[in-house]
Amino acid sequence: MPENTALFIGAFALWDCESQQGGDMGVNMTLEEMAKELGVSKSTVSRALSGKGRIGNETRKKIMDYAKRQECRIEYEKVTRLPTKNLGVILPADVYLNGGPYFQECILGICETATLMDYDVLITSGTANDVSGIRALVEKEKVDGIILTRSLNDDRAVQYLTKVGFPVGLTGICDEDIIQVDTDNEGAAERLTTILIGSGYRKFALIVDTMDYRVNRSRHSGFSRALLKNGLTPENQFIYAGMLNPELLDSLIGDVLSKKVECIICGDDIICTKIMSSLQSQGYRIPRDVAVASLYNSHNLDCFTPSVTAVNVSARQVGNMIARQMIGFLLGKDYRKKTIMDFEILLRKSTNGIV
Repeated sequence: MPENTALFIGAFALWDCESQQGGDMGVNMTLEEMAKELGVSKSTVSRALSGKGRIGNETRKKIMDYAKRQECRIEYEKVTRLPTKNLGVILPADVYLNGGPYFQECILGICETATLMDYDVLITSGTANDVSGIRALVEKEKVDGIILTRSLNDDRAVQYLTKVGFPVGLTGICDEDIIQVDTDNEGAAERLTTILIGSGYRKFALIVDTMDYRVNRSRHSGFSRALLKNGLTPENQFIYAGMLNPELLDSLIGDVLSKKVECIICGDDIICTKIMSSLQSQGYRIPRDVAVASLYNSHNLDCFTPSVTAVNVSARQVGNMIARQMIGFLLGKDYRKKTIMDFEILLRKSTNGIV
């Protein structure tokens, strides 16, 4: 084998780098050191050099160009890193506080598909600004890829994982070039609002969680678009974001009703459960006093009379799809970079619907 030629076999633990002048053997560089130098993960370097596993073309080129510049020759370490066959799933920390049927169903779908494709699932939680748990999974090589289950406007987890070149998928949408599976939340909000306008409602309140979550921005955009298309100005409607503390709930409902709102559109089933419970406990009649609809349907809403108009989405199928695309990517098989799932509108008695 000619000198100054890189030999790429399996997974590598040690590089012997010769100087640009072709002199004696220089500094030994481990995969970890190379990863740190390039700002990527150790496993990403391994995948690039071995030619096994999927990484982005730009990341692969960056690693290979670095190796060539250093005129490195590999001394192969006999211990080859095999895939863990583990898929990491990151849940938002507040799911454990608020429940969240969407995430429960999504996890079920991920686990179903992972099992069929001979993968195990490691589930952990994280907050919006803390990526330490994700970093530990990557650096300790616990998983082959990671699925994030909530999309933020300034998503540090996505930023970190794409920076180090680690395989990542998202049940949501983002600007980064990663695997994404989501529902058309903007289209669903527009469709529901259009139907409600067609039913005679003209004054709305949209109640969502924080606008830091992309899904809420999408729903707000769809809501506003429906208003404009039907000749209603968004400025004459009411938007409430991030005001879901129990201490604020009664005052929020009082404010909504004092403005003669005809229909409350809730951002999801958890919000809708709180709004319905509070309205009924205060003696308001739904939909006679005010109509209520939800932009996500779950079994949480089944306990209410009247039945609640809602957007129906299969979170389980979202989980199935993101797991299938992620594992397909990891195995070097066909996969789709972006998938948008279908939805349906369930018209029920809370908005004078049929059922």
